[in-house]
Amino acid sequence: MIEEMRLRDLGVIAEATLPIGPGFTAITGETGAGKTMVVTGLGLLLGQRADSGAVRSGAPQASVDGVWIVPDDGAVADRVREAGGDVEPLGDGRGELFLGRSISSEGRSRASVGGRAAPAGVLVDLADELVVVHGQSDQLRLRSATAQRDALDRFGGAPVEKALAAYRAEYERWRALDRELTSLAADRDARAREAEDLRAALADIEQADPQPGEDVELAQRAERLANAEELRLAAATAHDALSGEDDAPDAAALVAEARRVLDRGAQRDSALAALAEQAADVGYRIADLAAGLAGYLADLDESGPHELAAVEDRRAVLGGLVRAHGSLDEALALLATGSARLAELDDDGSRIERLTVERADAASALDAAAAALTAVREEAAARLAAAVTDELRALAMPDARVVVAVSAGAETAAGRDDVAILLAPHPGAEPRAVSKGASGGELSRVMLAIEVVIAGVDPVPTFVFDEVDAGIGGAAAIEVGRRLARLAEASQVIAVTHLAQVAAFATNHLSVVKASDGSVTASDVRRLEGADREAEMARLLSGMPDSEAALMHARELLQLASSPAGTARSARR
Repeated sequence: MIEEMRLRDLGVIAEATLPIGPGFTAITGETGAGKTMVVTGLGLLLGQRADSGAVRSGAPQASVDGVWIVPDDGAVADRVREAGGDVEPLGDGRGELFLGRSISSEGRSRASVGGRAAPAGVLVDLADELVVVHGQSDQLRLRSATAQRDALDRFGGAPVEKALAAYRAEYERWRALDRELTSLAADRDARAREAEDLRAALADIEQADPQPGEDVELAQRAERLANAEELRLAAATAHDALSGEDDAPDAAALVAEARRVLDRGAQRDSALAALAEQAADVGYRIADLAAGLAGYLADLDESGPHELAAVEDRRAVLGGLVRAHGSLDEALALLATGSARLAELDDDGSRIERLTVERADAASALDAAAAALTAVREEAAARLAAAVTDELRALAMPDARVVVAVSAGAETAAGRDDVAILLAPHPGAEPRAVSKGASGGELSRVMLAIEVVIAGVDPVPTFVFDEVDAGIGGAAAIEVGRRLARLAEASQVIAVTHLAQVAAFATNHLSVVKASDGSVTASDVRRLEGADREAEMARLLSGMPDSEAALMHARELLQLASSPAGTARSARR
């Protein structure tokens, strides 16, 4: 619900604050006073395209700010918080949402949502949850077939919603199977080549039988074998220095002699005992090192040119795998996963057969779901047509008949139905599309009747009507006022009107008055009550706010609108 809206430098409006609130708000004023700027400003707050031509002449920018009362949780609050804004809690499950939009005279636009700057697209996202607008340029909101189908689905309520959800689930299942089957059939040759290449690659890897880290180990062995003589000389020299076989002193003999000397000295000084133990440990380590060098030399003696050749041959085999797959690890990974992929590719034939059967089953289920959706739509269409026809009788179109036709259409995610709202304005007339079979005034009344009927089962928070009463008058205008008041029982209604018969039914009457210099300032948007409201009603009726006859007629209209009989009459119809 819109609580308040502030306009600055928009069109002819220099500055104005509109207190709106719940119920039915009528906005009246002289031609050119800027009434429709209210709808323009609201459109800006709902993300409509910004036009620098709307900026008041001489002003650097125009701005619109609005205060909405919304649930402090739910879709609106969630979207606001996603955009970085917030809803100010009021403590009763509701919150205040502040929206803003500005347009510079150069055409730049800025938006704010919940106190934070945001793209205008966020306002567009919120619009569907907040307001339904009917402007003079698009009085027939249901001009498109999609919009007419959506209107029928709204009216159909839970049965249509349930059938549509079931249809969409089957539709997505069928589409997924169809996409997979189409892809398999289209890529069959490519997948066959992939299978052939994969089979050859797996055979090469299996034949080579590589082991993890084998390429690194072979590189080290090749390096060792290529330098065998140099390594043998180094190892032999070190071995001789540690434990020689000739009479030359070596490390083992020298350490053994040191230990014996220390052992004898320890008999006279116990401090040497610990040092003797260290000498013994060094002797053991030298012996171990000498043994290791002897083993190394024995291994080198067993190796020869033939082993180096074998290592290089093996490295060549593994090098082929590395070139083919990038690394030995990747070749091993392909060996681990390739069999499953090959089985999948080799299964294409039977898989296509299985998918063909599954798709046929899904198509049958989709046919059933589409038929069920069509059936509930046809039932809802009959009820909607009857209800709107009844509303039109109350709106001074007693002979008009509305037909909601459901026919076969293209298959989409919304079903296989085309929906058309048709109007036969008088007996014997062939029902035609509303946009072609109705005059401007009839068009307004048909649109209002549809909204009243749909709002009875699926209300929206706020309706805004810009001169919905265009082209009508008299009794029909009174009935339009009654219907707007009835709509306001479940939703907030804002109507820009030039008819007293409509304004009489408002619970909040705002007047926009143009000053002598042609501008509209804050003091020129007023909430009318009592004598002021009667004078404005008289002006709307006759153009003369002081005419006694017009004032009497205005009081009569106000009394009619507020009387229980008038309300009861509207409810009965």
